[in-house]
Amino acid sequence: MPLLRRSKSEDSAADKALAQAASDEADKGRLSQAATQLVRRLVDLGIDGAGPLAPAAEAAAAARRKHPQVDDAIDALVSSSTRSAAVGGFVTGLGGFITLPVALPANLLGYYVIATRTVAGTAALRGYDLSSEEVRSAVLLVLADEDGGALLAKFGLAGPGGLVTRLARKQLTGPGLAVLNKAIGFQLLSRLGRSGLSRLGRGLPLAGGLLGAGLDAYALRRTAKAARAAFPLRRGEVGSALDSGL
Repeated sequence: MPLLRRSKSEDSAADKALAQAASDEADKGRLSQAATQLVRRLVDLGIDGAGPLAPAAEAAAAARRKHPQVDDAIDALVSSSTRSAAVGGFVTGLGGFITLPVALPANLLGYYVIATRTVAGTAALRGYDLSSEEVRSAVLLVLADEDGGALLAKFGLAGPGGLVTRLARKQLTGPGLAVLNKAIGFQLLSRLGRSGLSRLGRGLPLAGGLLGAGLDAYALRRTAKAARAAFPLRRGEVGSALDSGL
């Protein structure tokens, strides 16, 4: 679903997430800690690489070496991510790296780690520097899907152009990006924790568990499609963007 297509309920959820993210009092709660740590885990594991996972830029560079055309490399990256997710024991292999202060389904957290790596790898292949804070925030916004569109509007970031361009144009300071990232964390926690995960199940049509039976290819490819839209090709920057992550 496009990032800027949203409902009134999504606007309301975005308002709530922003209020929670900006509240000093909320920082003392377990939910706030979980939102912050979820974003940190996704960045650590999905972008920078930690534990058994290599950096996303490294995976992107490997795909580019085999597939000189950028879009072919992205296709290969998505296919590789799908296969990796289907290998049993993926979440177990992450061990304590994925532990959060609140109980959430490990298989769904595993999905978001893989989705983060796919989005970040797509960004790197399109010429974006994954060490940039704006790029990292853009990766997280893609994960939030339609919820991210509501957050963009609340931050005055709706409009034409890629996500990174809009974030740079807004010139959010470090604290501003931190509030945005934390709001995304609240959004993702809300989606993960909804009763019976029913809405998540409809938004991401997963048949059974994400592991063992394998990651539902449609879900990941939909995320990859959103990433392509969010990160238009930066000609002349592709090689340097991949090198910066190695």
